[in-house]
Amino acid sequence: MVEWSFKAFADLTPFELYEILQARQAVFIVEQKCPYLDADGIDQFSHHLVGRDSDKRLLAYCRLVPPRIKYDEPSIGRVITPASARRKGYGKLLMTEAIRRLRQIYPNRAIRISAQLYLERFYNAFGFVRCSAPYDEDGIPHIQMLLMP
Repeated sequence: MVEWSFKAFADLTPFELYEILQARQAVFIVEQKCPYLDADGIDQFSHHLVGRDSDKRLLAYCRLVPPRIKYDEPSIGRVITPASARRKGYGKLLMTEAIRRLRQIYPNRAIRISAQLYLERFYNAFGFVRCSAPYDEDGIPHIQMLLMP
């Protein structure tokens, strides 16, 4: 069972923020060997969706970015499941919950993501379609994808 927490940046406790940043750095910077500035100035404007188990361990995370902050559309980004929580369906649960939350806040709006190219089929399963040619982002091939309303 996953317990979801959905908070604006200002509502995160220092512990929650530390846990989120640590998990993102573990995945994007350490595992993917991608040195970049994760704290990009967008978190403060975003909502943060965290899935935890009954022992309060982080299972999945993403940030939901309002329209006109990063893209014209609302977007989902920084999607992660820690290594210990992978291959258990938490990523699918996370995306389902993230889409549901954005649909509540921004009904009738497309949702944009910048996806790592190898995850295209994963995001296709939720209805996202490719809307760009592949491009390099921090040494990793990415594509833009849209989920229409």
